[in-house]
Amino acid sequence: MGLPRKLKNFNLFQNGVSFMGMVPEVTLPKLSRKMEEYRAGGMSGPVSVDFGNEALSLEWNAGGLIAEALKQYGAHSHSAVQLRFAGAYQEDDDGTVAAVEVVVRGRYKEIDMGAAKMGDDTTHKYTMACSYYKLMIDGATVIELDFMSGTENFGGGDTNAAIRKAIGL
Repeated sequence: MGLPRKLKNFNLFQNGVSFMGMVPEVTLPKLSRKMEEYRAGGMSGPVSVDFGNEALSLEWNAGGLIAEALKQYGAHSHSAVQLRFAGAYQEDDDGTVAAVEVVVRGRYKEIDMGAAKMGDDTTHKYTMACSYYKLMIDGATVIELDFMSGTENFGGGDTNAAIRKAIGL
């Protein structure tokens, strides 16, 4: 029997700059496929047809003012800002630690600086619309999605290669 690996600590980087000690919470992107039910003559029930990925977003909270993050608001490129989540997931039965990284590129669509009240703790919430996503465990790529290039890699294989070839890309 083994115990699941649990997140023991993490750090967030923006364009290579560490936000250690400044970010108490990160909500990693939810991976979701756009599926449509299809049923035609002779079928005994519907099947879900896969039409690719839904939009991705990453949210994080800052424990206060981070000027470097605020300066990225209004970036013109869909991939202007890179965020890297580095997490340490540890098993409590044998102490094994897995290094988990999530790298996204995108731009901030919302910055909520919250309520400002003298003497109270402040939290600023950042929401990024992502055009690129990569999940790595112990340095191995598990999932990589690049919306602009049309690539989708799951465990090392590009599942969209034949589609890109068929449309001349």
